Amino acid sequence: MQLGAAGATVYVTGRTTRLQRSEMNRPETIEETAALVDAVGGRGIAIQVDHLVPDQVHALVDRIRGEQGKLHILVNDIWGATKMEWNKSVWGSDLKYGLHLLRLGVDTHAITSHFAISLLIETPGGLVVEVTDGTDEYNASHYRVSFFYDLAKAAVNRMAFALAHELQPHGATAVSLTPGWLRSEAMLDAYRVTEENWREATKIQPHFAISESPTFVGRAVVALAQDPDASRWNGKSLSSGQLAKVYGFTDLDGSRPDAWRYVTEVQDPGKPADTTGYG
Repeated sequence: MQLGAAGATVYVTGRTTRLQRSEMNRPETIEETAALVDAVGGRGIAIQVDHLVPDQVHALVDRIRGEQGKLHILVNDIWGATKMEWNKSVWGSDLKYGLHLLRLGVDTHAITSHFAISLLIETPGGLVVEVTDGTDEYNASHYRVSFFYDLAKAAVNRMAFALAHELQPHGATAVSLTPGWLRSEAMLDAYRVTEENWREATKIQPHFAISESPTFVGRAVVALAQDPDASRWNGKSLSSGQLAKVYGFTDLDGSRPDAWRYVTEVQDPGKPADTTGYG
């Protein structure tokens, strides 16, 4: 939606359509998202794609080439996990599902990059945003409470680092980008709240006060895409809160939550929830 509000044509891909749900069994659809892009002034194009299937991703990129002739921005924000086995060792986890999680969170990104970046680099100035959970610094020093989740999210950060080296000679930039504690539809459902009354969730989890809406990280992507000097970030691990300080954008409520600093300084040490000074 934020890219659309900035005037972009956005190809919205995923497995869930009005007629078919993915294994995640979420109600949100690619058609709904494309319509939201249209509503804010962009052009949304919904295409059903399973990013684990190379032929489908190849066909997607061929279609973009045929319809647009170029690709300026690749937001590689693919996940798909249906369950998390938190606080279980690798030997105590469901191996079959753990390996599937890695395919959903890592293979999808690699497959998409393989096909899409070949089109992106045909136009100088392209941007690849690998969306993950956790900055490189945080993930390198903290266990993410699951062997498979930890590995998947660290891998995406490393992908951006590797892509940066490959893209630089072509005048393109790659970064990894993490939101903070994201108020996704699934997270709001888990706390039985909506975006309108999300603060009610702090009665269950006080640290949820540092959370941010999807708009915040969306505005971070737009700020990067509009920055003529975006190459200064090539290969870097970035967060929405960090970029808000640089580019001056805010969340929907005018705040700038600095979630990863808060998690490190307040939440992880077990201090009482207090977002003063963090956004």
